[in-house]
Formats: sequence, C-alpha cells, structure tokens
Amino acid sequence: MQANNSQLYTLGIDIGGTKIETALVDASGVILVSHYQLINPDRSPVRAIQNILDSVQICYRESGKIAFAAGIGVAGQIDKIHGMVKSSPNLPDWKNVALGAELHAGLGIPVSVNNDVRMITWGEWRHGSGIGANDLVCLFLGTGAGGGVVSGGNLLEGHDNTAGELGHMTIVAGGRQCHCPNQGCLEAYCGGWAIAERAQDAARANPEAGKTLIKLAGNLENITAITVSQAYAKGDFLAMSLVKDTARYLAAGMVSIVNAFNPQLIILGGSVIQGIPDLVVIAEKHLRTMALPTPLNDLRISSAALGNQAGVIGAAALARRLI
Repeated sequence: MQANNSQLYTLGIDIGGTKIETALVDASGVILVSHYQLINPDRSPVRAIQNILDSVQICYRESGKIAFAAGIGVAGQIDKIHGMVKSSPNLPDWKNVALGAELHAGLGIPVSVNNDVRMITWGEWRHGSGIGANDLVCLFLGTGAGGGVVSGGNLLEGHDNTAGELGHMTIVAGGRQCHCPNQGCLEAYCGGWAIAERAQDAARANPEAGKTLIKLAGNLENITAITVSQAYAKGDFLAMSLVKDTARYLAAGMVSIVNAFNPQLIILGGSVIQGIPDLVVIAEKHLRTMALPTPLNDLRISSAALGNQAGVIGAAALARRLI
C-alpha cells in the first residue's frame, strides 16, 4: 500500500456493446478527464484492447497525470481472479479473453476486471446514491437488466463471481423468452430490447392504437424503448399502458429483491429509467402493497446519482484496492 493512496489516480474503463469509455478518476470519485469512443464494428477483442490503450494515452496527455491501477467493467460472465471475460452477451466473439493480462502488459499497472453492473454498484455505493448504506441493491435497466448487491457492507460476489444477476430472476413462469435459456426473466419484460419487442407486438396486434409509436419510429420494426418513452411523454394511450405494465413487472422483481435481501435502499438506474423516470414512482407504489411488511419498514427507493458515469467511476474506485 502506497503512503499517499488518496493522492493517486486510477483508471475506470467501461466496455459496452457499442462503446468504450475511459476516465482518469481521483480518490473522491471526480473524473479529471475522460474519452468516449464507439467500439469497432467487428467488436473484436484485439481491436478493442488497442482502442483502450489508445484512450488511456489520450487521457494521460490531456490531464498531465498517470494512473496507478485500472478497473474495467464488462457486461457478462467474468473470472475476476484471472481477469478473464468468459463470455459477454453484447460481444459475441469475446470468449475467454484474457483482458486483465493484456491490459496489464500494455499499461504496466495492476488491472481489475469485473462485471459492469458490479462496477456500477460499487460506484453508486461509494460516490453516489448509496453513500452510507451498508445494505443496498442496484438494479439497472438498459438494453438488458443487471444488478449488484451490497450486504452488511460487502459486495456480494457468489461462488463463481456471478451473484447479482437480478435481471434473470423469473417473474413470470413460462413467460416471454429471454436472451438467456430461461423464460419469464425480469429482463425479458423490463430490458430495453424487451420493451421494444412488447411495443412492436402491441402495435402489430392493434395498428390503430400503435399509430403514434409507428409514426415516431418510421415503421413498426424500428419501434424501440426510446420510441415508447417519446410516445409516453406525448400522453399516447398505448405507450402509457406499456409503461404501466413495465412498472408492474419491475415491481414484481423488486418484491423478490426486498423479501430476499432486506435492503435499506434500492437504487434504480440505466437508460430505461432515465428515459421513463415515472417507472420508479409507479413501481414503488406497487412494491409497497406487495412485499412483506417488515422489510418495507425502512426501505428507501432512489434513482442512481452518477448517471452514465457510474461505470467508469465505480471501476476506478474498485481499482483503488489494487494500489
């Protein structure tokens, strides 16, 4: 451990299906400089690793500072001991990629690799809405759905580092097919891709009711969760119905979370929540009538505070344990 740990900087790197964001972050979670780029269309790990190395050098040049450790968040199954991405739903060619070793060799500093939502959870816990809470759950709805759990002041990891896959809890037995092998997952109803599918199905079944969605999207196949949020803002009846149903499904997942983990705080975030913030209010109303009364006593529901920067801030904060 270095004597002036609090004065050293770390790197936070967030790898998504379409982008790579790199940031140089101080000990209080403040970003000094960041660099955002679209991932190469082929999404190959070799090119992505080179993109990261280039981004780090840009951050170094712009800030005049260097990092002493790096944290990287990737959606998927991660072997954190060996810094390996075993698989990623957004990056189909990433199978057993030794990301930690490759970046350690390229950067010359310790590197920590973990699941992206676990990094987000750490960021919100240390520097966002979760400050001061020792029992919390982060649930993020973006293209998919993921989560992280802090219990008794410890980030739950599980036997194989896969704890917190809250998006794949079953909320409707035998329900809609998820992108995982299961049916009826929370993600299959509340993830961005699932909201898009449900909206397309509804507009296909009733084109008259779906005319606003179709007009906004250009055609039925282009309807997305963003289209639903735009139509909802206009007061469109079908969009309002879809949002209410989504909130009900979200509440069903939150009930299981509350009953199973007894958190003092649930943090909701991700692009779906940002696009339709009313989901938080509607889902909480359902939750308060459905969960067991005792774990509801001191429960708070909060929106994420760090927005799109939660991934890099959390990854950089977690990397501080390596210094």
